[in-house]
Amino acid sequence: MHYFALLLHPERTTPPTPDQQAVEMAEWERFHETAAPAIRAGDALAPAADAVRITGGPDAPVVTEGPYAEGAEVAGGYYVFEADDLDAALAIAQDIPAARFGAVEVWPMVEWRTPARALAGDWLALLLEPVESASAPGSAEWNEGARAHEAFGRAADEHILTGAALQHHSTATTVQVRDGKTALTDGPFAEGAEVAHGFYVLAATDRDEAVKLASMIPASTVEVRRLAGISGL
Repeated sequence: MHYFALLLHPERTTPPTPDQQAVEMAEWERFHETAAPAIRAGDALAPAADAVRITGGPDAPVVTEGPYAEGAEVAGGYYVFEADDLDAALAIAQDIPAARFGAVEVWPMVEWRTPARALAGDWLALLLEPVESASAPGSAEWNEGARAHEAFGRAADEHILTGAALQHHSTATTVQVRDGKTALTDGPFAEGAEVAHGFYVLAATDRDEAVKLASMIPASTVEVRRLAGISGL
């Protein structure tokens, strides 16, 4: 099975010192070496200050830059894991360095399309919906949405590098590690009005094109973030 892991942490206000950066890079390299057999995709994300939030849906999109409130947890990266079951995916997630200073949301994926090429400098479009309107795969509402995504897929075909729907938010698990102890919590990390329900990775020449493509996605809210292009996956 495939699992989507969203890495969340407070946005840094000051850059790390060279010594801090060296320690952090060593931690990430150790994780990648250990988890490499399970990692199918992933990357860090460019700073949240460069993010774009699109609301209103394809018929009347409203574009807002820099959607994050000061001090709020922001997405710093993502992974796609292949694991035998949820317990195996959570065991991988607890070793992600971000779990020690932030949180990692782990979501079962409905399906996974392997990218045709390495992802680098492309654009992550994270799809969000209000909690009350989030539907489970197989429901009439979900099937109607799937048809809308099929239409988007035909319109943006050559720009869609990969993507997947996520299972209902009730199946998500939040992983945090503090002082060597792992805490698992049912559901997404933030108790907000919106929850993730899918994502795309889009190829675009610049942010304007990425936003134009993301504005066509049938979702209540789409957050667009550029991949940092440092994972080599």
